Amino acid sequence: MMIQLAERRLLPDVVIRGGIRRLLAQRLERERTAMPQGASQRSAALRRLFAEGAIAEETDAARRQHYEAPTELFLAMLGPRLKYSGCLWEAGVDDLATAEEAMLALTCERARIADGQRILDLGCGWGSLSLWMAERYPNAEIVAASNSRTQHQFIMKRALERGLLNVRHVVLNVADFARQEGTASAASELGNDERFDRIVSVEMFEHMRNIDRLLRHLAGWIQSDGRLFVHIFSHRELFYRFVDEGRDDWMARHFFTGGAMPPLDLFEHVPGPFQLRQRWETGGEHYARTCRAWLDNLDAAGAAVQRRFRQDLAPADARRQFQRWRMFVMACEELFAYDGGRQWVVSHHLLAPA
Repeated sequence: MMIQLAERRLLPDVVIRGGIRRLLAQRLERERTAMPQGASQRSAALRRLFAEGAIAEETDAARRQHYEAPTELFLAMLGPRLKYSGCLWEAGVDDLATAEEAMLALTCERARIADGQRILDLGCGWGSLSLWMAERYPNAEIVAASNSRTQHQFIMKRALERGLLNVRHVVLNVADFARQEGTASAASELGNDERFDRIVSVEMFEHMRNIDRLLRHLAGWIQSDGRLFVHIFSHRELFYRFVDEGRDDWMARHFFTGGAMPPLDLFEHVPGPFQLRQRWETGGEHYARTCRAWLDNLDAAGAAVQRRFRQDLAPADARRQFQRWRMFVMACEELFAYDGGRQWVVSHHLLAPA
């Protein structure tokens, strides 16, 4: 009943946020109780969760929930770079545009991006990193890849508008490494013998089921002296999947079907054919501030976003869909702000072929 009231916007945000924090506390207690106690048992459980089965599950649901949502929603909600992932709020920064730029720059620094490299941006979203790199590294060759025809059209249009000839986008499903259009495999689309100097992935691995298997595919695309850089959100110690098992599993049902929360030390247990070279973490408060900025943007453009939703939905459904997006962003903000940003964080991982 409370969720239905919240979706109809019959509860104030302060009450919704209180409910979110209560559910987060329950999740922590439940996962800590279920967590194996010994180090070897924990490692085995982690590998069972991230190194078995298909590469990904529910990819169609993830595409519908996020990547095929109306472009106008993201243009209204995100910053000017359309970075749909955690940003970096350095001291004195109070605007989303600067925070976007700071995290994009930090990503390239830590991934050791250089002009002239061949770079694969895997799970590129709306092209924030790909387009940023194309502008700053004019002699680099950048391939942006995502599971969305909408994103393909958007990125190629932006690249054309900005005169960026060193970036292209391919539509592929990482779950089976097959193109969404036609029958050619992703490897064939990119060239069977092609290699990249850098593979960069920002907030895509959280949607994967078998990370070990994914890493073994990526190893075939990287130069022997190349690097894989992964930006993911993580819990400091816990790991779990988002499964729709009941009325409280709202996030799994509407926004993160098939997703997972990896632990900070994921790649120490599931390195695949890679070796972890370096790991960094950014406190959750940075992502919380990112989400608060998104919510402010959504509220400022609420009427326009709902008009766009009404092109596909009945008026009541459009209002509910808009409120669901508000609740999603609030839930993410509360998650990363929990315990002062010390529980859930953003982590960066630099890996090299073993």
